[in-house]
Amino acid sequence: MLPIILLAVVVLLVAFVIIVATRPSQFRVTRRGAIEAPPEVVFPQINNLHNWEAWSPWAKMDSTAKNSYDGPLEGVGSSFAWAGNKSGAGRMTITESKPHELVRFRLEFLKPFKATNVAEFTILPEGGQTVVTWSMSGTNNFMAKAVGLFMDCDKMCGGFFEKGLADMKAIAESQVAVK
Repeated sequence: MLPIILLAVVVLLVAFVIIVATRPSQFRVTRRGAIEAPPEVVFPQINNLHNWEAWSPWAKMDSTAKNSYDGPLEGVGSSFAWAGNKSGAGRMTITESKPHELVRFRLEFLKPFKATNVAEFTILPEGGQTVVTWSMSGTNNFMAKAVGLFMDCDKMCGGFFEKGLADMKAIAESQVAVK
């Protein structure tokens, strides 16, 4: 009886490894939001990392997090680091910035797991509004593929992206209303 149980466990383990290994190596999460404000008002919300505290759901998630800024106030080389109990630890650095069009980041997670991803915001005027697209992409290692069997990265992160875009919209539109 014991050899049959061991064989069954080995077969299940091998099947699990094969299933995990065949999962996609790349992931991408994308959300869009329309903002009733010109790109000139929206762009600084993204390009200046100090502005993120007002609209980023992750900045609001962990009141105990220790945050620090490095590099220039905005644009390429500007970075933001965090370390907290709920938010883990990491750093994001602007690697590309095209005024009123695009901001791209290197996003490094250090805790609770290590990963390096790319996040980007595209900013497009459309009619009388600005459409902002927030994306994050990266590579899934074996462990991330295994976790992906039980947790959907798109659903998990997508809701945060939607909340952040909604809060950014409220801020940018209030700035336009004041002018």
